[in-house]
Amino acid sequence: MKGLWLENQCLSYRDQLPLPALGRDEVLVKLHLAGICSTDLEMVKGYYKFTNIPGHEFVGEVVQSPANPGLLNQRVVGEISIYCGVCPTCLAGNTSHCENRRTLGIQNYPGVFAEYLRLPARNLHLVPDSVSDEKAVFTELLAAALEIQQQIHISPGMRVLVVGAGRLGLLIAMTLGLKGCELQVVARRHKPIEILSNLGIRCISPDQVERGRSDLVVEVTGSPQGFALSRTAVRPRGILVLKSTFAGDLTLNMSSVVVDEIQLIGSRCGPFKPAIKLMENNLIDPTILIDSIYPLEKGLQAFDRASSPGVLKVLLKP
Repeated sequence: MKGLWLENQCLSYRDQLPLPALGRDEVLVKLHLAGICSTDLEMVKGYYKFTNIPGHEFVGEVVQSPANPGLLNQRVVGEISIYCGVCPTCLAGNTSHCENRRTLGIQNYPGVFAEYLRLPARNLHLVPDSVSDEKAVFTELLAAALEIQQQIHISPGMRVLVVGAGRLGLLIAMTLGLKGCELQVVARRHKPIEILSNLGIRCISPDQVERGRSDLVVEVTGSPQGFALSRTAVRPRGILVLKSTFAGDLTLNMSSVVVDEIQLIGSRCGPFKPAIKLMENNLIDPTILIDSIYPLEKGLQAFDRASSPGVLKVLLKP
């Protein structure tokens, strides 16, 4: 099997990987498309110590499903948290924070940058015929964008600032733009500004950010500078949502957070069904983010391209 292998923060291409061996209730999926995201880039930098096939954004076709034959030949996407279902956290309904959690292509579970992948059947969601592979591969990322709306009620007129207009930041802005809030996005590069402007979303520069004005600030830069800017933008008793995952530490003045009574909210994975429905109803078209598609054999070049400043979504195809 062809695929990418990550070991000791070194990514390599291999053409003799073994086919995934299925565990109980797992299915085998033939990859159609996979997406390289910021977390994958951070994995190479040591975000998590991980030795295996990386990658977690995908769309594919079920080719083996011993315990769930109805899934055979179905086109699917999949949630990335593999949970036990029996720990106290799972039994409380918080399966994405399972005490024994493994994470597709990130933590103790092989990922999707290969010809085939495995996942528990319960992690899969069917893709409607009207949603193309090029759209469906964005499901996990779009779901992560929608998680903000699961955590916070976004009301019309709410002053919302998104700091960062990369891959995830653009999808967050696109989903928030459907809520009727007073939305601004800090963006510096031409392509994101063009995309957002065409959608009627106002872009501003870092110098135009007003101190202490925003009811809600979403930080998506993955940089200490972006976090510092986000912190200054949120009003007293406002909300600061942290969406970035990156290798490194941040410096935070906790005294100012306490004095201003700021709510800090971490936000990661999100709901797949609403994400699929948005694409099925043509309310969100994430394909405008696609920069390029590389074959697996050129996966290292694809990672180089994805890590280049200003590049949006790079996809891999077997």
